[in-house]
Amino acid sequence: MKVAVHGRLRFETDRPRMVSVLNSLQQRFEEVFYSKSLLALDGIFSQNALASEQLSEGEYDVLVSVGGDGTILDSVRKVGRSGVPIFGVNTGRLGFLSSTPFEELEQALQKLASGQFEVDKRTLVKAETSNDLFGAENYALNEVSVHKSTTSSMLVVHAYLDDLFLNTYWADGLIIATPTGSTGYSLSAGGPIIATGTNNIIITPIAPHNLNVRPLVISDNRKVRLIIEKNDPQFMISLDSQSQIVNSDVEIIVAKADFEVGLVRFGTNDYFDTLREKLMWGIDRRN
Repeated sequence: MKVAVHGRLRFETDRPRMVSVLNSLQQRFEEVFYSKSLLALDGIFSQNALASEQLSEGEYDVLVSVGGDGTILDSVRKVGRSGVPIFGVNTGRLGFLSSTPFEELEQALQKLASGQFEVDKRTLVKAETSNDLFGAENYALNEVSVHKSTTSSMLVVHAYLDDLFLNTYWADGLIIATPTGSTGYSLSAGGPIIATGTNNIIITPIAPHNLNVRPLVISDNRKVRLIIEKNDPQFMISLDSQSQIVNSDVEIIVAKADFEVGLVRFGTNDYFDTLREKLMWGIDRRN
């Protein structure tokens, strides 16, 4: 098995786990290649580098993402349209996406090497702008969001579904999230949890001026067109971890991307198991 590895070291206290994961990968697999961010870490590795930071179809069997959910989002950009599945090892904290805990690493690597895993296909959303702002990397696994800039008190967003007017949102911003992203930013802004594979996207306002404006679930075959009121000279648009400040004359069309990303899943980390564990459903704190 030919393995690509990407990771981020956010805190120095995570270094021992990072080193342990990388050592285990090198011992388990003969062909292991590392991203620039790993090779740049002092005292960790100076081994085989990825041929390119953008993977190609058939180039690797799997990309191992070492870190937290932010590292998974970075990894999505690396695999892109290649079809290479992502195996997330959680050395961070919450870990909705990188759902294999560090403590289960050895069992997971054994199953990975023997092919005892499934690949969950996850929907992406893309953002098309009138100025082609993000180029070929205009997609997101979690969400596309628009936010007020530091110069505006509130954002006024005119939203359309296809060519039909939906609503004018007076808010700090607007989130268009996938089912995968429903447990992220959208959830913290009051949006619902949507199970993966349900062919929906969520429109969630951020701190809306009108409290009766609630999150809306729509089919992912619809396009969402966003026009920012001209009295807001600039606003921010974010695609997961990518962000840009743009002028308000830029229109945005958010739609389902024409490809998916695969996340490696073992029998021990079902999506609903992850929800129960991470959100602590059913836990009686009185005990």
